[in-house]
Amino acid sequence: MTSAVTVHETIQAALDEAELAYTSPGEGQFFVVLPGTHKLATNCWLVAGRHALLVEAFVCRRPDENAEEFYRFLLRRNARLFAVAFSIDAAGDVYLVGRLPLTGITTDEVDRVLGSVLQYADESFDPLLEIGFASSIRKEWTWRQKNGESTANLQAFARFADPDRA
Repeated sequence: MTSAVTVHETIQAALDEAELAYTSPGEGQFFVVLPGTHKLATNCWLVAGRHALLVEAFVCRRPDENAEEFYRFLLRRNARLFAVAFSIDAAGDVYLVGRLPLTGITTDEVDRVLGSVLQYADESFDPLLEIGFASSIRKEWTWRQKNGESTANLQAFARFADPDRA
């Protein structure tokens, strides 16, 4: 049987080794900030329960448009994921969620699971924004250009948002 203290220490050691920013508000509870490329940061909870480790990370809010295509994209992705799956809450916001048996929690496994969360959130972020928020992105692009603001953080969407490229 794995004790809560051992799981807490194992997770803490993995987070320290990976040099990740985190807080621990209670025994077996960790709020981790995973730095990304497309999604600049993914906030992830690791919570050790009695028998399993809950992994939960916010990906993005519910789509403004194309909800069916947006959620279909997530379901197709789920077939290829390790340890976590895309899920939605009552509002339609998107999370990555998983549960792992405490007996399998090692520093390597924590690293592997967090790596998976980061990869799935980061590589899905731009396609999700394009599917579910294209109109908002176009409006934001136009507003920024009109007001002399930078569009640097929207460059991933220039091919459909920039009227000069269309």
